Amino acid sequence: MKITRRALISGIGMAAVLGPTGTAAATGPRRPRKGSKMKITKLASGLLFPEGPTVLPNGDVLVVEIHRGTLTRVKPDGTTSIAATTGGGPNGSALGPDGRVYIANSGGLRRFEVGGFVFAGGIPDDYTGGSLQAVDLADGSVETLYTEADGVPLRGPNDLVVDAHGGIYFTDYGKSDGVTGDKGRLYYAKADGSSIKQIAGGMEGPNGIGLSPDGTRLYVSETYTARVWWWDVAGPGEIKGGRSLGGSGGGNFLYTAPDYVNFDSLGVDGHGNVCVASMVHAGISIVSPKGDLVRFVDIDVDGDPGITNITWGGPDLRTAYVTASSTGHLLKIENWPFPGLRLNHPA
Repeated sequence: MKITRRALISGIGMAAVLGPTGTAAATGPRRPRKGSKMKITKLASGLLFPEGPTVLPNGDVLVVEIHRGTLTRVKPDGTTSIAATTGGGPNGSALGPDGRVYIANSGGLRRFEVGGFVFAGGIPDDYTGGSLQAVDLADGSVETLYTEADGVPLRGPNDLVVDAHGGIYFTDYGKSDGVTGDKGRLYYAKADGSSIKQIAGGMEGPNGIGLSPDGTRLYVSETYTARVWWWDVAGPGEIKGGRSLGGSGGGNFLYTAPDYVNFDSLGVDGHGNVCVASMVHAGISIVSPKGDLVRFVDIDVDGDPGITNITWGGPDLRTAYVTASSTGHLLKIENWPFPGLRLNHPA
C-alpha cells in the first residue's frame, strides 16, 4: 500500500518532524497569466535537507543544506559545489548590501527518516546555539556576526530578509526538546555586525519572513498555527501591529490555511502576494495582501511532503525555485503564475 503524504505526516505528528525547522493595488491582486502551463524540473538532487534558495545574477542558485552544514551552489545545468561550510544548521540565506550572503543558522537539527522521507527537528547533541552569519562567495569565508541580542542567546534562527537600508529582519524559531519549547522571536540586525535588537516575541514557531515590494509591510508565517501575520514598517527595524486582538508577536492577522498544513518559509512576489510554502499538503499558498487565497499550487514530486521555500529568477522572474526538502531536490518551476520580486540587493 502506498503511503500518502497526508497519512505519513498525520501519523507521526509534525511536532516531531519539524521541531523548530509592495502591496497590491486597492482593486486586489492581478490575475495570473493564462495560456502557459507550469513546468516542474528537478534541477538538483541529493541535497541534505535544502532550504533558503537565493538566485545569483549569473543564474546560479544558492541553497543551504541543513544536514550538511553548507551553503551550496547549484549551476543552471544542475551541478553542485560547496560555496561555504557554515557548520551548525543553516536554515535561510539572502544577499546583502555588500555582496555577501547572509545566513540564518539554527545551530543544527536532528536528522531522521519516516517512510523513506528525511526530516529535521529537535536539538542535536552538538548544538551550541544559533547565529547570524555572513559568507564571502569569493573565498568561502564565513563570519559569525551575532550569537545573542542584549545578552539573550539566539536559539534557532530560521529565515531572513534584507531591507532597502541593508538591515536584516530574521525569525528565531527557538528550540524544543519534545516536551518544552521556546517561544519564537523576531529580530532586526545591521549587516555590518554593529547592532541587533529583538522587535517581537511570544510567537508560535515563526518561520518564513518577507517584505512587501514597497517595504512598508513585514510578513511572517508560523509553522504549527499555519497563520501569516503582518506589521506596518515605520522605519528600519521599527514595526507596528496591534490591529488583531491577541495577534502573535503583536502582529496583525492576514491568513490561515483552510485545511491541515504546516507553513514553512515564504516569498513575496512582484504583485505583493505572499507565497507560503507548506508541508503535509505540499505546495505554495498564494495569498493576497488583503488575506485572500488567490491560488494554491499543489506540488507533488516523488510524494515529497516537505515543500519548504520559494524564490524567483530568470529574465522576467517567472521561474520559481522551490526546495523539496524531504527528498533533497531543488525544483525549477517555469511559467509561475506571477512574476517574482526583485531583490533589494541583487549583488
